Amino acid sequence: MTIIKISDKIRLASKQGPDHRTIVKVGPHNIGGEHVVVIAGPCSVESRDQIMGTARIVKEAGCHMLRGGAFKPRTLPYSFQGLGEEGLEMLAEARRETGLPVVTEVLAPGDVELVESYADVLQIGARNMQNYPLLRRVGAAEKPVFLKRGMAATIEEWLGCAEYILNEGNRDVILCERGLRGFSKVTRNTLDVSAVPVIRQSSHLPVVIDPSHGTGVRSLVAPMAYAGVAAGADGVMLEVHPRPEEALSDGAQSLRPPELMELMNQIRKVANAVGRSV
Repeated sequence: MTIIKISDKIRLASKQGPDHRTIVKVGPHNIGGEHVVVIAGPCSVESRDQIMGTARIVKEAGCHMLRGGAFKPRTLPYSFQGLGEEGLEMLAEARRETGLPVVTEVLAPGDVELVESYADVLQIGARNMQNYPLLRRVGAAEKPVFLKRGMAATIEEWLGCAEYILNEGNRDVILCERGLRGFSKVTRNTLDVSAVPVIRQSSHLPVVIDPSHGTGVRSLVAPMAYAGVAAGADGVMLEVHPRPEEALSDGAQSLRPPELMELMNQIRKVANAVGRSV
């Protein structure tokens, strides 16, 4: 495979040879290997019944990990901000019942120790991609870090933020392409599927694609998930809700349970077509 050189200054995140690949182990799952890992769950943890029911749906569909936000950065202060530690406790309960490792967001350096005590993977959201004190703090954490691309970030800037985490000693970094802000009002963002092969050719870090935030439109999530896997994504992150019309955040892009089941059936075919499995 050709190695694309991003920047001589990005040393730790850059690929050093065609076979240089980092595999991040989360519970029984390897992200960056032969298997495509599917992470699914609601945007926000809203109640015990909601997250427990969603976790069972995610498990039944054959997904590998559970996502859900306990701390939510929102555009306006009047929007639902998450349940905080109560939400983390609910996520931990869902993990105990289903065995699904938990991915959840951390917003501030002072919250890392708390979130790390509950989560299996620490997510850095798009708004915090360049929060350098937070990047340094999760770089000192013992849990893998899921780094989302900023909504207007170049690939060089994205990898530079990964460099901050790696430089602090945490080598378990997973990159997530979640769409860039564009001009069209048809979709929420413009999902940069080309970022997947660029990352695979320039960096050894695994890369996941998020078609839920990338499009913001429920009917577009599945086709863009397939496109991401065909392009070489090591994983897919999906938003799922048992009743999207009642969701406190991101209902318009959240899959219903039958839609998740169908997506999982089809994504296995796409993965097999490119020599991988789900």
